[in-house]
Amino acid sequence: MPPPPPVQYWTQFLSSALSQRGPNALPYAEDAKWLIRQHLISLVEAFPSLPPKSSQFTHNDGRTAHLLQAEGTIPIVYAGVVYNIPAVMWLLESYPRSAPSVFLTPTRDMIIKPGHPHVDRSGHVSVPYLRNWVYPSSNLVDLVRTLSHVFGQDPPLYTRENSNPNPIPTPTPTPDPSYPPRSRPSPSPSPSATSQHLPPSRMYSQVAPYAVGGRLPQSPQHRPMDDPADVYRKNAINKILEMVHADTFALRKSREVEMEGLFGTQAVLRRRDDELSSGLREMQDEKEALEQQLQLVLMNTDVLEGWMRENQGKKRMDEIHVDEIFELSDPLSKQLTECTAADLAVEDTIYSLDKAVQEGAVPFDMYLKNIRILSREQFFHRATATKVRAAQVQAQVTNMAARAPQYAT
Repeated sequence: MPPPPPVQYWTQFLSSALSQRGPNALPYAEDAKWLIRQHLISLVEAFPSLPPKSSQFTHNDGRTAHLLQAEGTIPIVYAGVVYNIPAVMWLLESYPRSAPSVFLTPTRDMIIKPGHPHVDRSGHVSVPYLRNWVYPSSNLVDLVRTLSHVFGQDPPLYTRENSNPNPIPTPTPTPDPSYPPRSRPSPSPSPSATSQHLPPSRMYSQVAPYAVGGRLPQSPQHRPMDDPADVYRKNAINKILEMVHADTFALRKSREVEMEGLFGTQAVLRRRDDELSSGLREMQDEKEALEQQLQLVLMNTDVLEGWMRENQGKKRMDEIHVDEIFELSDPLSKQLTECTAADLAVEDTIYSLDKAVQEGAVPFDMYLKNIRILSREQFFHRATATKVRAAQVQAQVTNMAARAPQYAT
């Protein structure tokens, strides 16, 4: 029998299979392919009798899918002897978030134990580890170990009753050189061995390379009564395992809810962090603008203090007339100032006349006469101010046009 391929072979095989694209691509989620590869590599390292491969799987509704599987034998220890149970584990599309489908694959001379608590008539396996599958902690290695323990306590496969009273011994079949080797039935014992040591129904044990050796145990119908203490201990262990799996599943659900709440809180905190960062940037911009205004105010303060120092002692404040504080630079500005002052004076006079007529100090006919005269005068002042402004604008345009050749050169 050639040695099994090394782990590097299965690593390359899984990497190639999971990286395929197009019609032959495996239907697994991209974020789960790395974990699937690790699960199968760990499985073939721990149990070389369960090598991975890809094949077509048919669902109960008739759909077919190209999936990964681990097909071979699961070693069990029954009555101190190691036996091997042929099985196949299918990694469905939702794996590893959901448990794989496990089936026993008995050969023609094997029968599934009727009424087995974990295997139905079709060979489908259902144990607490599969029912309480917890992603991402559950894995194939622990699953096979659980199956080995459960089937070691209650083997699910037995050989059929031999109807021929004198069976003819058959030689050991030659193993297939291709890997992995297929499951093979054990050779038929001699008639004397059958009549002296074996009951009509016996447990199935494979030949090399899977079988370890030892006598075949009796079927459950003929084996001696188990010790009640051992039965109680086994039932207690199974009950504890089921409780642990149930508690783990409930803990996982509560942790998922807690994680969802933490993710929501994290989103709120991130939004508040963005708002605080935006407010901080706005406050920094406002601070820079205020600092610029402060610098401008300080500069103007220095200018005013310099002017005060230069003009200090020249004249007393009571000797300075208000009209002499500012001097107009051109006749148009002087005329505009005079028109504006006259307009505002007329406006104040009209306001005073309104108050006087309301109080009865001025007759109404005199009020109307004076208002007519003042309105005409105010109109002329405003019209003159408008013409002066237009003249100033024209003068500025002419001045800029005269200075344009200097900037052009």
